[in-house]
This record gives sequence, C-alpha cells and structure tokens, in this order.
Amino acid sequence: MSLSLEDLAARLAALEDKEAIRALKARYLRACDLKQPDVVRDCFAPGNIRIAYQNFPEFTDRDAFVDIYREMGCQPGVYDIHHATNAEIELTGADSATGKWALNFRTILTGPRQIVRLAVEYEDVYAKVEGRWLSVETVSHVTSMLTEQVGEDGSVTVLALAEPPAA
Repeated sequence: MSLSLEDLAARLAALEDKEAIRALKARYLRACDLKQPDVVRDCFAPGNIRIAYQNFPEFTDRDAFVDIYREMGCQPGVYDIHHATNAEIELTGADSATGKWALNFRTILTGPRQIVRLAVEYEDVYAKVEGRWLSVETVSHVTSMLTEQVGEDGSVTVLALAEPPAA
C-alpha cells in the first residue's frame, strides 16, 4: 500500500486535531478542579454556545456558566475531582468535531462532611476558532450517583445510591 504525502499529511493533521481536542478537555477538567475560572471560560468559544449539564440550568454563553461555576465550585471547602476517559472523537469537518467522554466525578464538601461520586457521560461539539479547538456544545447525563456522609468519628453512611436511568 502506497500513501501519498498528501494522504500522510491529512492523517497527521487528523491525529493532531484529535490530540488538541483531548488536551482541551483535559485543560477544562483540570481548571475546574484547580478553581481556575478564567481557564474554564477560555475552553469555550465566544458567542452563542450550549452547556447543558444534567441538574443545572442550561447556558448559552460562557460568561453566565463561569459565573455559576465561581459561585458554586470556587468556594472554600469544595474540592472536585474530574477524570474523563474513553474518548470517542470524530472529526466532522475541517473545523468541526464531536466527542463522547465518560467522567468519573467526585466532590468533597468539608462543611457538611459529604462526598458525592458521579458517573457522567458527556457529548460535546467542538469548533476550530482562529486555529484553536474550543467547546461549542457540551451536554452531560448522570448514569450513577453515590452520596456519603462522613461522621465526626470517620464512619461513612450512604445517603443516596442511584442507579442509571432506564434506557
């Protein structure tokens, strides 16, 4: 099998684009964990976008989303852990792509002494804007949840255990 330089260049560009999208998602999730709202904001395209995370209001611009993130996530005693895996990235055009991700999410709330664990599925849409991949749509669905209460003595009590919704 013989490949032309043009074919190899196209394959390399596709790999580079997919890696840039992986890096974008990692930057977003890490910024959420490290309470970096300006970095979170810069992971989304300016203008009209869609952020529809289950159990949250839907957002159509990045600034409104970041305002709520600052209010809820950037507080003392709130510690988040976002680990996304199982990426399925499809380039749908020269400057467009979709992605699916599985998220293992945990938040530790020191005030009420609770730990919430979620399994979440993301479906994202990306656009290349001025040479950079950015999120233009992200939708999430919780597939399972566990909420635990940590007693003063270190004992753990399960407060909520939710199964995935029926298909």
